[in-house]
Amino acid sequence: MNNRSGFVPGSTPPAYLPPVEGAGPLRHKGKGYPPAPEPLPVPVMDNHTHFDFPADGATGDFAVALADALDAAEAAGVQGAIQVGTDLESSRFTAAAVDADPRLLGAVAIHPNDAPVLAAQGTLEQALAEIEALAAHPRIRAIGETGLDYFRTGEDGREQQHYSFRRHIDIAKRLGLALQIHDRDAHDDVVRLLKEEGAPETVVFHCFSGDGELARICNDNGWYLSFSGTVTFKNSHNLHEALTAADRSLLLVETDAPFLTPHPHRGRPNASYMVPYTVRSMASRLDADLSELGAGLAANTVRAYGSWA
Repeated sequence: MNNRSGFVPGSTPPAYLPPVEGAGPLRHKGKGYPPAPEPLPVPVMDNHTHFDFPADGATGDFAVALADALDAAEAAGVQGAIQVGTDLESSRFTAAAVDADPRLLGAVAIHPNDAPVLAAQGTLEQALAEIEALAAHPRIRAIGETGLDYFRTGEDGREQQHYSFRRHIDIAKRLGLALQIHDRDAHDDVVRLLKEEGAPETVVFHCFSGDGELARICNDNGWYLSFSGTVTFKNSHNLHEALTAADRSLLLVETDAPFLTPHPHRGRPNASYMVPYTVRSMASRLDADLSELGAGLAANTVRAYGSWA
Protein backbone atom coordinates (compact mmCIF):
# COMPACT_ATOMS: atom_id res chain seq x y z
CA MET A 1 0.00 0.00 0.00
CA ASN A 2 1.03 3.60 -0.48
CA ASN A 3 0.21 6.52 1.77
CA ARG A 4 1.92 9.34 3.63
CA SER A 5 2.95 9.10 7.23
CA GLY A 6 3.63 12.78 7.72
CA PHE A 7 6.31 11.64 10.16
CA VAL A 8 9.79 13.09 10.38
CA PRO A 9 12.21 11.84 13.06
CA GLY A 10 11.69 13.95 16.13
CA SER A 11 7.98 14.47 15.50
CA THR A 12 5.11 12.39 16.87
CA PRO A 13 3.46 9.64 14.80
CA PRO A 14 -0.18 8.69 15.18
CA ALA A 15 -1.15 6.94 18.39
CA TYR A 16 -2.25 3.34 18.44
CA LEU A 17 -5.16 2.53 20.72
CA PRO A 18 -5.59 -1.02 22.02
CA PRO A 19 -8.06 -3.24 20.14
CA VAL A 20 -11.32 -2.52 21.93
CA GLU A 21 -14.68 -3.12 20.30
CA GLY A 22 -15.85 0.11 18.70
CA ALA A 23 -12.69 1.99 19.68
CA GLY A 24 -9.55 3.01 17.90
CA PRO A 25 -8.29 6.11 16.12
CA LEU A 26 -8.58 4.69 12.61
CA ARG A 27 -12.18 4.57 11.44
CA HIS A 28 -13.50 2.48 8.58
CA LYS A 29 -17.21 2.76 7.82
CA GLY A 30 -17.75 4.17 11.29
CA LYS A 31 -16.27 1.14 13.00
CA GLY A 32 -13.10 0.87 15.06
CA TYR A 33 -10.61 -1.91 15.60
CA PRO A 34 -12.13 -5.40 15.83
CA PRO A 35 -11.85 -7.50 18.99
CA ALA A 36 -8.71 -9.54 19.49
CA PRO A 37 -8.78 -13.09 18.12
CA GLU A 38 -7.93 -16.23 20.01
CA PRO A 39 -4.12 -16.35 20.32
CA LEU A 40 -2.17 -18.67 18.06
CA PRO A 41 -0.73 -21.78 19.70
CA VAL A 42 2.66 -21.14 18.04
CA PRO A 43 3.80 -17.52 17.59
CA VAL A 44 4.39 -16.08 14.11
CA MET A 45 5.53 -12.70 12.72
CA ASP A 46 3.69 -10.08 10.70
CA ASN A 47 5.76 -9.95 7.53
CA HIS A 48 4.52 -6.52 6.37
CA THR A 49 2.80 -3.67 8.22
CA HIS A 50 2.68 0.13 8.42
CA PHE A 51 2.65 1.45 11.98
CA ASP A 52 3.13 5.02 10.76
CA PHE A 53 -0.01 5.44 8.68
CA PRO A 54 -2.21 8.28 9.96
CA ALA A 55 -5.19 7.50 12.16
CA ASP A 56 -7.63 10.43 12.00
CA GLY A 57 -4.96 12.83 13.18
CA ALA A 58 -4.49 11.06 16.51
CA THR A 59 -1.23 11.79 18.27
CA GLY A 60 0.69 10.17 21.06
CA ASP A 61 4.08 9.21 22.32
CA PHE A 62 6.10 7.37 19.66
CA ALA A 63 7.49 4.64 21.92
CA VAL A 64 4.18 4.09 23.73
CA ALA A 65 2.26 3.85 20.46
CA LEU A 66 4.59 1.17 19.15
CA ALA A 67 4.68 -0.67 22.45
CA ASP A 68 0.88 -0.75 22.67
CA ALA A 69 0.55 -2.09 19.14
CA LEU A 70 3.23 -4.72 19.61
CA ASP A 71 1.94 -5.72 23.05
CA ALA A 72 -1.49 -6.36 21.52
CA ALA A 73 0.11 -8.38 18.74
CA GLU A 74 2.24 -10.40 21.13
CA ALA A 75 -0.82 -11.24 23.25
CA ALA A 76 -2.41 -12.72 20.10
CA GLY A 77 0.65 -14.84 19.25
CA VAL A 78 2.37 -12.41 16.87
CA GLN A 79 5.84 -12.00 18.33
CA GLY A 80 7.33 -9.54 15.86
CA ALA A 81 6.73 -7.55 12.70
CA ILE A 82 8.37 -5.98 9.67
CA GLN A 83 7.66 -2.23 9.56
CA VAL A 84 7.70 -1.17 5.90
CA GLY A 85 8.51 2.19 4.34
CA THR A 86 6.88 3.46 1.15
CA ASP A 87 8.60 6.83 0.74
CA LEU A 88 11.31 8.88 2.44
CA GLU A 89 9.14 9.95 5.36
CA SER A 90 7.92 6.46 6.19
CA SER A 91 11.36 4.99 5.60
CA ARG A 92 12.83 7.47 8.09
CA PHE A 93 10.08 6.47 10.48
CA THR A 94 11.03 2.83 9.95
CA ALA A 95 14.66 3.49 10.84
CA ALA A 96 13.53 5.17 14.05
CA ALA A 97 10.97 2.46 14.85
CA VAL A 98 13.40 -0.46 14.65
CA ASP A 99 15.55 1.35 17.21
CA ALA A 100 12.57 1.91 19.47
CA ASP A 101 11.37 -1.69 19.88
CA PRO A 102 13.30 -4.95 19.43
CA ARG A 103 10.16 -6.70 18.17
CA LEU A 104 10.52 -4.78 14.90
CA LEU A 105 12.66 -5.22 11.84
CA GLY A 106 12.35 -2.87 8.88
CA ALA A 107 12.15 -2.42 5.13
CA VAL A 108 12.70 0.83 3.22
CA ALA A 109 11.95 1.88 -0.35
CA ILE A 110 10.26 4.26 -2.75
CA HIS A 111 6.84 2.93 -3.71
CA PRO A 112 6.41 2.30 -7.45
CA ASN A 113 3.59 4.82 -7.70
CA ASP A 114 5.94 7.52 -6.37
CA ALA A 115 8.72 6.82 -8.84
CA PRO A 116 7.18 8.72 -11.81
CA VAL A 117 6.37 11.69 -9.55
CA LEU A 118 9.89 11.91 -8.15
CA ALA A 119 11.38 11.42 -11.60
CA ALA A 120 9.32 14.34 -12.93
CA GLN A 121 10.53 16.46 -10.03
CA GLY A 122 14.14 15.47 -10.68
CA THR A 123 14.51 14.04 -7.15
CA LEU A 124 14.34 10.27 -7.75
CA GLU A 125 18.12 9.77 -7.62
CA GLN A 126 18.39 11.73 -4.39
CA ALA A 127 15.57 9.69 -2.86
CA LEU A 128 17.17 6.40 -3.90
CA ALA A 129 20.47 7.50 -2.38
CA GLU A 130 18.77 8.18 0.95
CA ILE A 131 16.98 4.83 0.82
CA GLU A 132 20.32 3.11 0.39
CA ALA A 133 21.77 5.06 3.31
CA LEU A 134 18.82 4.15 5.57
CA ALA A 135 19.13 0.51 4.49
CA ALA A 136 22.59 0.33 6.05
CA HIS A 137 20.94 0.18 9.49
CA PRO A 138 21.52 -3.35 10.89
CA ARG A 139 17.83 -3.84 11.70
CA ILE A 140 16.68 -2.85 8.20
CA ARG A 141 16.53 -6.25 6.56
CA ALA A 142 14.71 -5.60 3.30
CA ILE A 143 14.36 -3.19 0.41
CA GLY A 144 10.66 -2.68 -0.03
CA GLU A 145 8.06 -2.16 -0.82
CA THR A 146 9.20 -1.77 -4.38
CA GLY A 147 8.01 -3.24 -7.64
CA LEU A 148 5.39 -2.33 -10.23
CA ASP A 149 1.84 -1.02 -9.97
CA TYR A 150 -0.14 -0.78 -13.20
CA PHE A 151 -3.42 -0.16 -11.38
CA ARG A 152 -2.70 3.38 -10.17
CA THR A 153 0.05 4.38 -12.62
CA GLY A 154 -0.70 4.47 -16.34
CA GLU A 155 1.50 3.56 -19.25
CA ASP A 156 3.16 6.98 -19.25
CA GLY A 157 4.70 6.22 -15.87
CA ARG A 158 5.83 2.67 -16.48
CA GLU A 159 9.31 3.50 -17.74
CA GLN A 160 10.08 5.34 -14.50
CA GLN A 161 8.60 2.50 -12.45
CA HIS A 162 10.80 0.00 -14.29
CA TYR A 163 13.89 2.13 -13.71
CA SER A 164 13.14 2.54 -10.00
CA PHE A 165 12.45 -1.17 -9.57
CA ARG A 166 15.75 -2.06 -11.26
CA ARG A 167 17.58 0.36 -8.94
CA HIS A 168 15.94 -1.17 -5.86
CA ILE A 169 16.92 -4.65 -7.04
CA ASP A 170 20.50 -3.46 -7.37
CA ILE A 171 20.50 -1.92 -3.88
CA ALA A 172 19.12 -5.11 -2.34
CA LYS A 173 21.76 -7.23 -4.06
CA ARG A 174 24.69 -4.97 -3.14
CA LEU A 175 23.60 -4.73 0.50
CA GLY A 176 22.66 -8.39 0.79
CA LEU A 177 19.06 -7.62 1.78
CA ALA A 178 15.72 -9.21 0.98
CA LEU A 179 13.51 -7.59 -1.66
CA GLN A 180 9.85 -6.98 -0.76
CA ILE A 181 7.81 -6.65 -3.94
CA HIS A 182 4.61 -4.69 -4.51
CA ASP A 183 3.02 -6.28 -7.59
CA ARG A 184 -0.34 -4.98 -8.73
CA ASP A 185 -1.61 -5.96 -12.18
CA ALA A 186 2.00 -6.36 -13.33
CA HIS A 187 2.93 -10.01 -12.75
CA ASP A 188 4.61 -10.65 -16.09
CA ASP A 189 6.79 -7.55 -16.01
CA VAL A 190 7.76 -8.06 -12.37
CA VAL A 191 9.02 -11.56 -13.17
CA ARG A 192 10.71 -10.36 -16.36
CA LEU A 193 12.61 -7.56 -14.64
CA LEU A 194 13.67 -9.83 -11.78
CA LYS A 195 15.14 -12.27 -14.26
CA GLU A 196 16.74 -9.58 -16.43
CA GLU A 197 18.43 -7.93 -13.44
CA GLY A 198 19.16 -11.15 -11.58
CA ALA A 199 17.02 -11.47 -8.48
CA PRO A 200 18.47 -11.00 -4.99
CA GLU A 201 18.96 -14.14 -2.93
CA THR A 202 15.73 -13.44 -1.04
CA VAL A 203 12.61 -12.20 -2.82
CA VAL A 204 9.21 -11.76 -1.15
CA PHE A 205 5.99 -11.12 -3.04
CA HIS A 206 4.24 -8.90 -0.48
CA CYS A 207 0.44 -9.24 -0.38
CA PHE A 208 0.65 -12.00 -2.97
CA SER A 209 -1.98 -11.30 -5.61
CA GLY A 210 -1.25 -13.88 -8.30
CA ASP A 211 -2.73 -17.24 -9.14
CA GLY A 212 -1.46 -20.79 -9.22
CA GLU A 213 0.75 -20.08 -12.23
CA LEU A 214 2.61 -17.26 -10.46
CA ALA A 215 2.84 -19.40 -7.33
CA ARG A 216 4.56 -22.12 -9.32
CA ILE A 217 6.98 -19.55 -10.80
CA CYS A 218 7.80 -18.48 -7.24
CA ASN A 219 8.30 -22.13 -6.26
CA ASP A 220 10.70 -22.66 -9.15
CA ASN A 221 12.76 -19.59 -8.19
CA GLY A 222 12.63 -19.93 -4.41
CA TRP A 223 10.68 -16.68 -4.02
CA TYR A 224 8.50 -16.24 -0.93
CA LEU A 225 4.75 -15.73 -1.15
CA SER A 226 3.35 -13.53 1.63
CA PHE A 227 -0.42 -13.84 2.07
CA SER A 228 -2.52 -11.10 3.63
CA GLY A 229 -6.13 -10.94 4.81
CA THR A 230 -7.32 -11.10 1.20
CA VAL A 231 -6.71 -14.86 1.20
CA THR A 232 -9.54 -15.19 3.75
CA PHE A 233 -12.13 -13.71 1.35
CA LYS A 234 -14.54 -16.28 -0.08
CA ASN A 235 -14.30 -14.88 -3.61
CA SER A 236 -10.47 -14.86 -3.73
CA HIS A 237 -10.34 -17.97 -5.88
CA ASN A 238 -7.00 -17.14 -7.50
CA LEU A 239 -5.39 -16.71 -4.08
CA HIS A 240 -6.86 -19.98 -2.83
CA GLU A 241 -5.38 -21.70 -5.89
CA ALA A 242 -2.03 -20.01 -5.29
CA LEU A 243 -1.96 -20.92 -1.61
CA THR A 244 -2.60 -24.56 -2.42
CA ALA A 245 0.08 -24.56 -5.13
CA ALA A 246 2.72 -22.79 -3.05
CA ASP A 247 5.66 -24.65 -1.55
CA ARG A 248 5.05 -24.43 2.21
CA SER A 249 8.70 -23.63 2.82
CA LEU A 250 8.03 -20.35 0.95
CA LEU A 251 4.84 -19.27 2.75
CA LEU A 252 4.71 -16.08 4.82
CA VAL A 253 1.83 -14.18 6.43
CA GLU A 254 1.23 -10.44 6.79
CA THR A 255 -1.38 -7.81 7.51
CA ASP A 256 -0.43 -4.82 5.31
CA ALA A 257 -2.13 -2.99 8.20
CA PRO A 258 -4.10 -0.85 8.46
CA PHE A 259 -5.45 -2.27 5.19
CA LEU A 260 -6.74 -5.65 3.96
CA THR A 261 -8.45 -6.70 7.17
CA PRO A 262 -9.27 -10.42 7.13
CA HIS A 263 -12.71 -12.00 7.27
CA PRO A 264 -14.91 -11.71 9.34
CA HIS A 265 -13.90 -8.07 9.98
CA ARG A 266 -13.41 -6.89 6.41
CA GLY A 267 -14.00 -3.15 6.16
CA ARG A 268 -12.59 -2.38 9.61
CA PRO A 269 -9.02 -1.26 10.37
CA ASN A 270 -6.35 -3.93 10.40
CA ALA A 271 -3.45 -4.36 12.84
CA SER A 272 -0.76 -6.92 13.57
CA TYR A 273 -2.80 -8.54 16.33
CA MET A 274 -5.23 -9.75 13.63
CA VAL A 275 -2.74 -12.08 11.94
CA PRO A 276 -4.33 -15.14 13.65
CA TYR A 277 -7.48 -14.76 11.55
CA THR A 278 -5.41 -15.14 8.39
CA VAL A 279 -3.26 -17.98 9.72
CA ARG A 280 -6.33 -19.97 10.76
CA SER A 281 -7.91 -19.42 7.35
CA MET A 282 -4.71 -20.61 5.65
CA ALA A 283 -4.56 -23.70 7.84
CA SER A 284 -8.16 -24.53 7.02
CA ARG A 285 -7.64 -24.04 3.29
CA LEU A 286 -4.51 -26.22 3.36
CA ASP A 287 -6.04 -28.80 5.72
CA ALA A 288 -2.93 -28.22 7.83
CA ASP A 289 -2.33 -28.52 11.56
CA LEU A 290 -2.44 -24.98 12.97
CA SER A 291 0.63 -25.40 15.17
CA GLU A 292 2.67 -26.97 12.39
CA LEU A 293 1.70 -24.24 9.94
CA GLY A 294 2.54 -21.53 12.49
CA ALA A 295 5.93 -23.05 13.22
CA GLY A 296 6.63 -23.21 9.49
CA LEU A 297 5.60 -19.59 8.91
CA ALA A 298 7.83 -18.43 11.76
CA ALA A 299 10.80 -20.43 10.48
CA ASN A 300 10.29 -19.15 6.94
CA THR A 301 10.20 -15.55 8.19
CA VAL A 302 13.47 -15.90 10.09
CA ARG A 303 15.05 -17.56 7.08
CA ALA A 304 13.95 -14.65 4.89
CA TYR A 305 14.94 -11.77 7.19
CA GLY A 306 17.23 -13.13 9.85
CA SER A 307 16.81 -13.19 13.60
CA TRP A 308 14.98 -10.53 15.60
CA ALA A 309 17.46 -10.95 18.47
